[in-house]
Amino acid sequence: MRYIGNKSKVLNEIDNIIYKKGLNKKGLTFFDAFTGTATVAHHYKSKYHLLANDNLYFSYIIAEAKLNSKSNMFKKLGFDPFDYFNKVDTSECVGFITKNFAPVLSDRMYFSDENARFIDFIRQTINDWYTADKITENEKYFLIASLIESVSKVANVAGVYGSFLKTWDPRAVKRMIYIPIDTEPYVDDLAEIYNDDILNVIKKVKGDILYLDPPYTKNQYSSQYHLLETIALYDNPILKGKTGARDMRMYTSDFSREGNVHIAFEELIANANFKYIILSYSSDGIMSKEYIESIFKRYGKKETFEFVKFSYRQYKNSKAEDKTDHCEYLFYIEKDFNPKYASPLNFIGGKHDMIDFLKSYMPKKIDTFYDLFAGGFNVGINVSADKIVYNDINFKVRELLEYITNADMKDFYKYISSTIVKFGLKNEDKESYIKLRDKYNNTPIDKRDCRDLFLLIMYGFQQQIRFNSKLDYNNPVGQAGFNDKVLDKLISFARITKQKKVFYYSEDYERFLDYITKEDFVYIDPPYLITLGSYNDGKRGFNGWNEKEELRLLKFLDCLNKRHIKFMLSNVLTHKDKTNKILKEWIENNNFTIIKYDRKARGNRAEIIVLNYEV
Repeated sequence: MRYIGNKSKVLNEIDNIIYKKGLNKKGLTFFDAFTGTATVAHHYKSKYHLLANDNLYFSYIIAEAKLNSKSNMFKKLGFDPFDYFNKVDTSECVGFITKNFAPVLSDRMYFSDENARFIDFIRQTINDWYTADKITENEKYFLIASLIESVSKVANVAGVYGSFLKTWDPRAVKRMIYIPIDTEPYVDDLAEIYNDDILNVIKKVKGDILYLDPPYTKNQYSSQYHLLETIALYDNPILKGKTGARDMRMYTSDFSREGNVHIAFEELIANANFKYIILSYSSDGIMSKEYIESIFKRYGKKETFEFVKFSYRQYKNSKAEDKTDHCEYLFYIEKDFNPKYASPLNFIGGKHDMIDFLKSYMPKKIDTFYDLFAGGFNVGINVSADKIVYNDINFKVRELLEYITNADMKDFYKYISSTIVKFGLKNEDKESYIKLRDKYNNTPIDKRDCRDLFLLIMYGFQQQIRFNSKLDYNNPVGQAGFNDKVLDKLISFARITKQKKVFYYSEDYERFLDYITKEDFVYIDPPYLITLGSYNDGKRGFNGWNEKEELRLLKFLDCLNKRHIKFMLSNVLTHKDKTNKILKEWIENNNFTIIKYDRKARGNRAEIIVLNYEV
């Protein structure tokens, strides 16, 4: 049957990926997560143990028929149902399809009167046979799937069922022939088939190969194929409008909505319990190649990432643009089940590149993880603990990160998109940037919108977080902006911090002393005394850092040590021609462990961690 995005013509490309990666082995589990007409799953019927899913019921029916139909069917019935139906007189039958989708009793021209009566007779008889136990459940699926296939040959539509043609297509006025759906011989390994939202199913299943072929345009499959859903269910729904569409709101897919698809896709890949992931997508899709690649590399082993681009004739309907550069994409990644998350803020001194190093020296079991100079929160969000405490004296940053955690990300994305359009924000566009900055700064401090601050940071010089003494944001415009890599960080940060038990504070770190216990772990990443940055020079509306503050912090750590509370301190002992003598002497006096981070990419600074426990 004709179906948007059917992958019958790209099966060879999918095969090439599978063979190249050595995944053409029997016994593996293959999950066709957006199965549609089950073309891909059916192709691998004899090769893998199959899982399949689609949120539309008619697709579920087709999958059941193609993947689980047995040989020697219809024994209880005792005759060939296709031969019977193609010979029977159905001219007197009047059912739901005849009443609502043929011109004899409605103004709709989906089917000729003759074919509408034929469809009703077949559909009613299938229900009668099943109720009378003359056919099995799988035989019922096979007959309904075959009806859907046969209907597609005579439907008076342009390809989808969103509307009917106003004049009769020559093939639509021919008598429908009821034909069995094509399927490979029965394999003694029943497929597991689901009829649910993929974001629900993905949490329940696991296996080897996950194949994804999500919708990629704004056209909702639920509205484009409403009539096939009605034939499959045959439940006499309430219809609306000239097209006779049923209420399909519950089937509306986030994968066909700008913004929603980015959030749904990140969640899907994050929760996928499969070793290998293959994605089919299009150059005309809502998600960009860059966004998909960023998500794949976050949740996959970067060195295994592969991208294939090839030409493929574009499906077109009346609303499609005439594009000649349409390409199909295939993405492949091997899943990394220990992904690293990154803050959406480019915070000076952020430790994202040191996460694996830091975690390798942390205790395996932590009740509460205290990130007391958390900044952009790169460390805290990557730690496993029963509870995570974020603290940073910069309450504007804390407010923003806390908002991201608690916000509805769909609403946040809409605000970002609309504000970018409203102000005309562009990389290095000073005029549009100043307009947004003036709006933010001219608003009373307690009413300033942290979403505007986020955009100012994104489009600001080196994405720095700079305020003056009045807490007005004073960073000039920069070369960067809000892009797909930032979107990936934002969405994944929001989801993982919602998932974890995070508590946000903007307190002086000493106030936590009475609450920290031996089962907790304290991570300290203070401003570095000998590499003072603009964000902690004491001139930006927040406390600065000096020798007095350095000594106060070391005294705080002494208190933790006396109470046998484990801590890790990030710092530098030397930088260029400077040495932090206060820190060096304190470490030596306490005989604490020093471990150097030897990567030179951090501005040639001698990064260290200081531990008060054995590793």
